[in-house]
Amino acid sequence: MSQSKPFHLPDLGEGLPDATIVEWFVKPGDVIRLDAPLVSMETAKAVVEVPSPVSGKVLKLAGAAGDIVITGAMLAEFEIDTSMPQRAEGQDTGHHHAPPASVGGASAPTVGAEAPPATAGQKRDDAGTVVGAMQTSDAVRSEAAIAVGGVKAMPAVRAMARKLGVDLSRVRATGADGVATMDDVKRAAAEGSAKVGAASLGGPSGPTATDVGAKAPPTKADVATATAHRTQLSAAGKPMRTQPPSVSASGQPEQLKGVRRNMARVMADAHAKVVPTTLTDDADIHAWAHGNDMTARLVRAICVAAKAVPALNAWFDGDNLTRTLHPHVDIGIAVDTDDGLFVPALRNADMLDARGVREAIGRLRTQVEDRSIPPGELSGYTISLSNFGMFAGRYATPVVVPPCVAIVAAGRARHQITPVIGGFESHKVIPLSITFDHRACTGGEAARFLRAMLDDLALPG
Repeated sequence: MSQSKPFHLPDLGEGLPDATIVEWFVKPGDVIRLDAPLVSMETAKAVVEVPSPVSGKVLKLAGAAGDIVITGAMLAEFEIDTSMPQRAEGQDTGHHHAPPASVGGASAPTVGAEAPPATAGQKRDDAGTVVGAMQTSDAVRSEAAIAVGGVKAMPAVRAMARKLGVDLSRVRATGADGVATMDDVKRAAAEGSAKVGAASLGGPSGPTATDVGAKAPPTKADVATATAHRTQLSAAGKPMRTQPPSVSASGQPEQLKGVRRNMARVMADAHAKVVPTTLTDDADIHAWAHGNDMTARLVRAICVAAKAVPALNAWFDGDNLTRTLHPHVDIGIAVDTDDGLFVPALRNADMLDARGVREAIGRLRTQVEDRSIPPGELSGYTISLSNFGMFAGRYATPVVVPPCVAIVAAGRARHQITPVIGGFESHKVIPLSITFDHRACTGGEAARFLRAMLDDLALPG
């Protein structure tokens, strides 16, 4: 008598409650061996290959490419073949395959279901919090080149291709075993030979000398034709509800995935737990020398203020009502990307000079953009900085994410008329906002912290 065995999505080590199906390597009816590649799953960090837990026949698969599967939900079902190698009962695989505990015998969650709430008092080893980005463990997973859509590439390379608008299927791969490299993607972007949505060039070698520059500018007829052939499918390939331009219309809702999905979850959780209060003021930087680096000066000011008022350079445990003051200053630097918000940690910021700060932030930004930053560098900071003023806006109420108790936000610099002895002068100022958890520190402490920042930013240099 054959024995069937369900396989539940294991914890992939990213600290996330779900993952997205990228590609199945098998189909129902296929026979698969123990530890052979079963499916590739995308998390907020990488594309992870999940091996088969048994040897046998594939009976059922949960969802298709693009579907979200909750950790602990059924991923596949097998008919075990006892004549093939099997893992010994009780043998540790390094993953937890069992479904989450249910109440009253309820079944495990299915694809697209909401993640079950954590048991009260339950503590996870990988619950390091990232402001608006993701929760991760300290372990860096080895990333292999995964074949998706017939193209083999590392997760970081795929992320770069999405950022540059490059179609990986049209990139000439120069890596070993036909793997597309980062240089291949950047070269294709520079040449414009593999743009997403562009018409096929008829061969893998790219445009010929005749093709380049041979296209005439689009005519009004061409534009009209393109408009007439607008697709009624969303970016996810699903039908959209469309209406005439004169009527208010709403498009097809699409599921948040990866970093954006977890960002939404973390922000909502933070709002439910924190008692936020915001103070604002303007930092007068009239005395600055030309060419001063604003981010470096903001980092220095935060370090000075953290030494003067340690209450805001701290972690707060709201469940146990405990506070941890930190002698060092690790600043979470908010980095905005197309995939969502990342907050890498600038370690030992109080030990760095202006040049060291610039180099460290540049390195962190590059790692974020390439999706090569270790998960451990996205958690563990003691206070956060959001410099949104490079785009627009003056003051803000940024979100404080536990265990941190404060976040500093810098708005767009401007000039204002300032009274001085004998008249008035035009001074450049930076709008500052500091949001703090009022459970962990007082309004007076936050005001003194902001005052210390203003005094340091007013200094020349």
